[in-house]
Amino acid sequence: MSFGFTGTILRIDLSQEKITREHPEKNFYRRYLGGEGFVAYYLLKELPAKIDPLSLENLLIFAAGPITGTTVSGSSRSSVGAKSPLTNGFGESEVGGFWGAELKKAGYDAIVITGKAKKPIYLWIHNEQVEIRDASKLWGKETGEVQQLLKKELNDKQVRMALIGQAGENLVRYACIMHGLRNAAGRTGMGAVMGSKNLKAVAIRGTKRPEVADNKKINEFRKIMNDVYLKDLEHFSLLGTGGDRMESFIWTGNLPIHNFRDGEFPTINNIDPRTMKNTIGLKMEGCYACPIRCKKVVEFKEPWEVNSNYGAPEYEALGALGSNCGVDDLKAVCKANELCNRYSMDVISVGVTIGFAMECYEKGLLTNKETDGLELTFGNGKALIEIIEKIAKREGLGDLLAEGVKRAAEKIGKGAEELAVHVKGIEVPMHDPRLKKALGLGYAVSPTGADHMHNLNDQYLTNESAIEKYAPLAIYETIPLENLGAKKVRALIYQTNWRVVYNCLLMCMFQPWSHREITDITRAVTGWNTSLWELVKVGERVTNMARVFNIREGFTKKDDWLPPRFFYPKTSGELSETSVNPKQFEIARDIYYKMMGWDENGIPTKTKLEELDINWVAELL
Repeated sequence: MSFGFTGTILRIDLSQEKITREHPEKNFYRRYLGGEGFVAYYLLKELPAKIDPLSLENLLIFAAGPITGTTVSGSSRSSVGAKSPLTNGFGESEVGGFWGAELKKAGYDAIVITGKAKKPIYLWIHNEQVEIRDASKLWGKETGEVQQLLKKELNDKQVRMALIGQAGENLVRYACIMHGLRNAAGRTGMGAVMGSKNLKAVAIRGTKRPEVADNKKINEFRKIMNDVYLKDLEHFSLLGTGGDRMESFIWTGNLPIHNFRDGEFPTINNIDPRTMKNTIGLKMEGCYACPIRCKKVVEFKEPWEVNSNYGAPEYEALGALGSNCGVDDLKAVCKANELCNRYSMDVISVGVTIGFAMECYEKGLLTNKETDGLELTFGNGKALIEIIEKIAKREGLGDLLAEGVKRAAEKIGKGAEELAVHVKGIEVPMHDPRLKKALGLGYAVSPTGADHMHNLNDQYLTNESAIEKYAPLAIYETIPLENLGAKKVRALIYQTNWRVVYNCLLMCMFQPWSHREITDITRAVTGWNTSLWELVKVGERVTNMARVFNIREGFTKKDDWLPPRFFYPKTSGELSETSVNPKQFEIARDIYYKMMGWDENGIPTKTKLEELDINWVAELL
């Protein structure tokens, strides 16, 4: 087997309690690379069309990439995929921490889990030793207690775990899979799939360090990170994400406020990372092999008790649980974030769903009868915490909100659909398309629904001093922020394909590596004579595979659209006189299809799929 991979895929059939291993041929690795590429391959190859995502027929795929588990900075990540119970389409999420590196050390590039266990179980993987163990005594417990009990049972404090809390067990459609207690494979509802299989945890311990082709070169990159880049990343090390000042996101209009409706939040500094650091901040921690250490940790006793084991809110959580719900009580936001990690729920979907419910309550679409007397008003931190508990346990109104905003709005009716901020059924992250219009197009066409990570940040293309870094992708000139013409769409496509490469290599997005350095790191790890061209084609290949999956599941051109909220200005602030123009957006979408080699309905052509060397995918259409 070439360097960077173990050459082994672990397969576990929970229904039959059968454990097998397969060894793909070398071109499988080069063609699909890892992570999202492996997820797309197995979902298309093996999953029957139109199955219920919460049925035993769904696959659950944990996948590493070639970089995972090496010593280069950014190599901590792994991927989880399945058919999404939230969107009924392509589901995939990446996560950092230490679990992915342990998977590679145990000798596996991926785990493909099928079927459903007859009773609650967990998996214990220790190098070649793979066991299906009883988890009845763990069922119903929070993630922290499960981790503590399993480490004691396995008599090893270094065991790494991917696990779910009660939200995953209760099939909350946006339940996530926690990797440890602070890192979440957050989006697309992978925790609900895990719960539907009666799988509580995957505990791993490995002792075999992954081999790389050129260890000397990898050491050089470690030195470059420490000597050249680290000093420029000090803001991450001190404050984590959101450290650019939360109020700056108000100045641009980017920050979601009151369910993406409003533009002013005078007390934003109350939930700024600087406030967190100066009042309740405890320390900063990091992921495997990364010197940046961008993960916040807090701890306090009053008015709620928050345990430092669960970390602290980053930007997406500060926005979703804070400003989007009108909550400026930092301790309430920290407690809400902790509960999401305890119960295993995606903070973005939780915050956007609650923000939606708060606006429904404000407009009288939800009353005290539906909320069981809970005053679900914007800014009510106590109510925020109480409704999170109800969602995780599917109690009262929480049972409805556990379905996500799309299904909840359809059930409520009376115009609630106009207030539901989602794409393809998944709640929108904390970045506003009224400011970043190409990012909005990226939301619309993304196979996983609204996703800001494999996307373009329009603002970066307006900076004369920064545009040079995009030159390797043939993006040479700045593009105005408000532009959504062919030039911007082209940039979106090139950048998206490159970002998907990160999801296959499983490199952290916050690393400062250039395109050349990523290519050289891949060469040093794998020993391949690869190029930027080959890597970008992998990203394009995987994007098309995910697209075909969704088309097979019944998605159409109509699903490549934004929620009504973004076609109107904010009520105040920077974006109070601008919105997404639906006609301009429709034209940009059509340009996107043509540039991608898709037909007028957004379906990849047979010729395009053949050009990408995936003829077998064309047969699925």
